Amino acid sequence: MTSPQRSSPSDILAAAQSALEAAQAVAGSAFDTAIRLPPASAQLAATLPGLIENLAVSIERLNRTLDRTERMLSLADPMLNTLDRLIPRLEQLMSVGDDIVRQVTKLPGMGTIGRVTGLTSDQPASPPSDPKDKDTKRRR
Repeated sequence: MTSPQRSSPSDILAAAQSALEAAQAVAGSAFDTAIRLPPASAQLAATLPGLIENLAVSIERLNRTLDRTERMLSLADPMLNTLDRLIPRLEQLMSVGDDIVRQVTKLPGMGTIGRVTGLTSDQPASPPSDPKDKDTKRRR
């Protein structure tokens, strides 16, 4: 009787034959794949010059667009610098104008003139009420 750890020569031969068959199947599929691959590679190689030409045209258009953008920015640069200098002054003028409007609206009778001319709303702004006052009114 053979021990379970030892294999018989016929088992080893059967295992070797099955391994050989598996290797042949893998090699056959790899060979089939290798045969099918060159036509795909040939198609890719055939389209490559057209792709490279399109890429070159696109890069040239991009370069022209960048050149145009640089020229426009160089022409706009003095205007942008002037705006940078003017904006703080304009902000100061707006602040002064807001202060003047606030002071004029504090003059007596200006609220009435504003309502008559339609420059302000008809209803005066009501002061915010205290939530405690609302609770006491409800309880009464």
